[in-house]
This record gives sequence, C-alpha cells and structure tokens, in this order.
Amino acid sequence: MKKREREFDIFNLSFLDIVSCGFGAVVMLVLISKYSDDVTVSGKGDVQELIQRLLNLENSISEMQSGIDANLAEAERLSANNQSLQSLVNKLQSEIEEQKKVQEDMDASLEGLSLVESTLKQAALPTPKPNNNERDDEVGGIPVDSDYVVFIVDTSGSMQQIWPRVSAQIINVLNIHPQVKGFQILNDMGKSIISGYEGKWIPDTKGRRDSVIKLFRNWSDYSNSSPVEGIQQALRRYAKPTITTSIYVFGDDYTGSSYDPVINSLTGQNLNSVSNKQMARIHGVGFRSAGTTDRFGIFMRELTKRNGGTYLALP
Repeated sequence: MKKREREFDIFNLSFLDIVSCGFGAVVMLVLISKYSDDVTVSGKGDVQELIQRLLNLENSISEMQSGIDANLAEAERLSANNQSLQSLVNKLQSEIEEQKKVQEDMDASLEGLSLVESTLKQAALPTPKPNNNERDDEVGGIPVDSDYVVFIVDTSGSMQQIWPRVSAQIINVLNIHPQVKGFQILNDMGKSIISGYEGKWIPDTKGRRDSVIKLFRNWSDYSNSSPVEGIQQALRRYAKPTITTSIYVFGDDYTGSSYDPVINSLTGQNLNSVSNKQMARIHGVGFRSAGTTDRFGIFMRELTKRNGGTYLALP
C-alpha cells in the first residue's frame, strides 16, 4: 500500500494559538507598563504636594508658636505689672489704715485726757470730808491724796495694738498725782517694768518719770489678760497699813472664769488684819480694742466699788 504524504500547514490551529497567546502577552506587558508609569508619575506629584503642605504647616506652626510665646511674654509682663500695682495699692491701703489708727488713738487720747482733767477738777473741789469710808458714787472723782501709786497694765496683744493710747493715759494719771513718794508699774502678771525695782518703789523725780515713760512706750511682756495676779502682787508687796496707796488697773479684757470668788478674795487681801481697814484704793481704767468684751468692766466696776476706787471706761 502506498503511503500517503501529509500536507504541512504552517497556519494551523496550534500556530494560531501560539501567536494569539504571544500577542496577548505583548498587549498585557504594554498595558501593565503604561499603568505603572502613570502611577509613578502621579505618586511623585502627590508626594511633592504633601511635602509642600507639610512645610507650609510647619511654617504656620512655627509662626503660631512665635505668636503664642510673644503673647505669653506679654501676659507675664502684664501680670508682673499687675502684681506691682496690687502691692502698691496694698501698701497705700495699709498706710491709710495706720494713719486712721493713729488718728483714732490721738482722738481717744484727747478724749481720755479731757475726762481725766474733768475728774481732777471734780476731785479738787473742796468738799466736806465724810466720817466714814463710803464713797460718793455720783461724783465719781479719783482721790489724789495717796503717797504711793501702783500701775497694773495688761500687756496682751490686744492692748499692744492700742499701746499709744495706754501710754497717754499712764501719763495723764501720773499728772493728776503731781508729787508722790514713789510709784511702780507692773504688768498684769505682777512683773515690774524695771527688774531692779522688784518689791521696791521707783523714786518720783522728773528724770525718773521721763525715763520710765520712755521705757513703757516700748514695753511688751507675757500677759494672760487677767489683772488678778498683778493686783495680788501689788497688795502683797506694796500696800502697807502705814502708807496711803492707790492701785490703777489698766486693761481691756478679763479672762478669769468667775467674778465673785476672785473679788471677795482680793477685797479680803486688801484688809489690814489688825485694824480691818483697807490698805489701798483700787481704781480701774477700761479700754476698747479689737475683740473687747464687757468682762473687764463687769469685774473692775465691782472690785473698785468694794475697794474705795473708781472705774473709768474710756471710749
């Protein structure tokens, strides 16, 4: 049998498949390559834009920070100026208050001086001497016939605030006793203003008076705002049956817990055990200060009444 030769066709189906596949591959490569180029170009533009925006934002932030720093510096300067102005205002207000206080003290001292001068004039009027020791409550004068005078002064903080007034009244009372044989100044705890004169009388000379008053103006010592201890020391160490003594108690408050038992005790201590007569007149001078109560007045009115003295309440 004769073999039949097969015809070879170059454009058969397999060839076309290969060609189609290759063409498709080329198309894909072209498409992919173009897309990647577009993305890259677009991405570069976006990055540059973002970088530019970032730089702009940084510049804006820097400018804002500079503005904030400038505002803070200005605020601190204004705050410092405000504090300086406030300090100046506070200082001026304090000076005004001090001047008012000085004026009030001067006014009060003048009123007190007028009161004491009026009392002195009343006491100087010739009156018949009573046959007993009862005092005329309507006159309210302060007898000035004592040879010795003891001052008992509350030196607490409230009294220190009005110390110029207190000093002025000490001088006033001394002036209504133009000449005594001796005097003494104790705080309300019974401590002498001059330690060297503890238990002794300070000689009454002009020079000694002036030096003691000068010392008194700067005197400050512990005090419990109760004159009881001072009165006890005055009666125990200075009041004697053989001399005439006046005790002046200066204060603005009484911190004791009771009245009658203390008044009874002091009144009994003031009696001479032999003659049963009082050894000293006890007077009181009341001041008003910050936080003043009526306790000192209540206490001293009764004590002075029962011990031949007078109580003066200064405004």
